[in-house]
Formats: sequence, structure tokens, C-alpha cells
Amino acid sequence: MAGSVNKAIIIGNLGKDPEVRYTTGGSAVCNFTVATNEQWKDKGGQKQERTEWHRIVTWGRTAELCGEYLSKGRTVYVEGRIQTRDWQDRDGNKRYTTEIVAQTVQFLDKGGQGGGGGGGGGRGYGDPGPDDFGPPPPGFDGGGPDDDIPF
Repeated sequence: MAGSVNKAIIIGNLGKDPEVRYTTGGSAVCNFTVATNEQWKDKGGQKQERTEWHRIVTWGRTAELCGEYLSKGRTVYVEGRIQTRDWQDRDGNKRYTTEIVAQTVQFLDKGGQGGGGGGGGGRGYGDPGPDDFGPPPPGFDGGGPDDDIPF
């Protein structure tokens, strides 16, 4: 096997409404969080549950559509790559964040603002329809090769 793979796939619910901003160059960027839940029984047979929070970042037209149609509580499918960034805070301390840079976002439920499923920021899903975001905008770097790895 050549190279490496950096791929994250999650299905969960938005923890708050997405935030859309624009870079100085005019590109849209949208940030939101998605919660996934894990349930199991401990040794005593008691049900246990853990919620994991994931930071999601989308760019371009996908970012705009996420900002328009997503809201707190909506269920989404997110596919992308994991990225860790660092920066310095106001006090000069080095800070880190790990996030999923989404290449595909699909809306899995019918939200208050409409819109059933839809793919975005990555590969298209056949003939575009009203709920299909289609390919990324020109110049958008989806973050790596677009190979489908069978496993």
C-alpha cells in the first residue's frame, strides 16, 4: 500500500447553529460542531453513554449552504480529513485545535428551513438536483486526492 489515508466519516447532530464568515479574499468558511454518541453496558450491566464533539469546517459554496440550511439539532453526514492547527492566543500561549475539514456534507433529516439530503464540497452524486450541491467551486482545494479506497 502506497501513501497514507486521512479520512473521517461521522453522522451526528449539530450542537449549535453554524457560523459563516468570509476571508479577506471573499471565500466563505463555515464552522459548526457535531455530536456523536456511543452507548455500551459496563461490567455491572449498567447502560453507559459518552458524547464526543467534533469541530467541522467547510469552505466555499458548501459553507454558504451549510450556513443557510443547517441549524442546531439537525442530523448530518460529514466526510472529510482531520486537521490540527496551532496559533498564539492574546497572551502569547500556543494553542491547538483539531477539526474535520469537510469535503462532503449531507443533510439527513428534514429541517425547519427545508432541504433533504445533499452532498457538497466533494464528489457529486449523479445528476444534480435541487438538494445536490454539486462540485466544489473553481480553485477550491478539497484537501488531497479524490481516490476511493475500497475497505
